[in-house]
Amino acid sequence: MTQAQAQDFACSGFGEHKNPFGSAAHDAPTHEAVTIADAVRRCRWIAVDINAASFGLYFVAPSMERARLVPCFDSDFPRVSLATKFVSGNNGEELVRHARASTQPRWWSANPGTKSSALFETLDWAARIQPLVPDSSGIAFPVYADRSHCGAVVFFGHDIMLAPEQLHEIHARCFALFAAVAAIRPGSSGKVPSVSKRELECLKLTANGYTSEEIAKLLKLSVHTANQYLTNTAHKLNAVNRMQAVAKALRLGLIE
Repeated sequence: MTQAQAQDFACSGFGEHKNPFGSAAHDAPTHEAVTIADAVRRCRWIAVDINAASFGLYFVAPSMERARLVPCFDSDFPRVSLATKFVSGNNGEELVRHARASTQPRWWSANPGTKSSALFETLDWAARIQPLVPDSSGIAFPVYADRSHCGAVVFFGHDIMLAPEQLHEIHARCFALFAAVAAIRPGSSGKVPSVSKRELECLKLTANGYTSEEIAKLLKLSVHTANQYLTNTAHKLNAVNRMQAVAKALRLGLIE
């Protein structure tokens, strides 16, 4: 499914859903700005519809050298789940490379005896990858938005129920959700916050997967100072944590 096809599908009003965040009506905007909390609720309802235990929405980091998924939120929002720590680390590199080139969903299952594993095998337009999280099952939907934003919406669970005829519908809803999240701007004035060069350096290194200790070493700072720069940036961008600050900075073009 191409980006245009997915977005058309999201606007088509296909199907009825048991939740308030299902497919939009034909004349309803699907890219309207939402808060991160609203986006979490929308993603949670998609997870409910496919019986997923947890979820996460991630942006692809801009660096071509370090293939990383930058978390925007997950099912533990505003905290960060253990699964996200795996996904945003080396485990997510294969999915990043794939998402940069294709919209084909990717699934994994560490246990072939689970319901999810048996179901995933029936999905013709999806392929298997190495597990993103040890001893888990799940499915990842590559997504795109305006201004070359790229990412993935990922659902985890050993009992995911996703019929082949639902695959494109769920993918389209992920596209619409990602587009709405990508359109969010910090503050109501639309002005780009003033962020210092040092703060941006720390934020860019965070986007590329570096820890506070690694950032401090690279920039010849103390760990406390590096953390302070990141805290300042999160405050300026009205973000709840450094990962949301990275996502907002990417959308604003503050970092590449």
